[in-house]
Amino acid sequence: MPVHIRADEGDFAENVLLPGDPMRAKYIAENFFDEPKLVSEERGMLGFTGTYKGKPVSVQTTGMGCPSASIITEELVQLGAKNLLRVGTCGGYNHDMNLGDLVIATAATAQDGTVASITQGVPYAPAANFDLVHAAYHAAEAVGRRSFLGPIVSSDLFYDPTSDPAKLWGDLGVLAVEMEAASIFTIAAMKGVKAGCLLTVSDTIGKEEVVRISDDELKRGVDNMMELALDTLDSLN
Repeated sequence: MPVHIRADEGDFAENVLLPGDPMRAKYIAENFFDEPKLVSEERGMLGFTGTYKGKPVSVQTTGMGCPSASIITEELVQLGAKNLLRVGTCGGYNHDMNLGDLVIATAATAQDGTVASITQGVPYAPAANFDLVHAAYHAAEAVGRRSFLGPIVSSDLFYDPTSDPAKLWGDLGVLAVEMEAASIFTIAAMKGVKAGCLLTVSDTIGKEEVVRISDDELKRGVDNMMELALDTLDSLN
């Protein structure tokens, strides 16, 4: 039994969704899974397993930031997870983005200390698994969902002191910022499992004025993202 996810092998499905927020994990399980069962609650990091379209699927909280997400990723692999899909929110750097838009990450620049520690300082480019990127893109296309496909950045800091991060990263073609994907991609690649990342734009940082999404808009965006995320995982099996 792992130290932080207090669960046994078989408690988690091979397909696992990874939100940062424990309440979002609970919401996903209760609203999108059939017969959800709580399988882990150590330190409030809730994990559930149920079924979707008759197939086993799990959701596990990662917490905030790459250090926490790296622990969860390692331990899920120990428990038999094969396909890990981060689902969360992000700040949009692209000028064309609107609140509620979908981002399908192809790679995640590590603006944090975790990945550098894992690689012992060796330069590394954390990338999403192509099968998950491909499946997510086509799932979005099939329902006509507005989406952006490309690189993101994983930052240590939510309250970034950089004077104009949207220009810094946007000029490099980076679509959005979040806090966990880089470590998930890195560990998944090292362990030989698949990892991807879907994000809902909750803040438009790349526009003249930073605008935060309303609670109702966020719920709609996340609900739509969850259907695509589950269809993405379902298509792998």
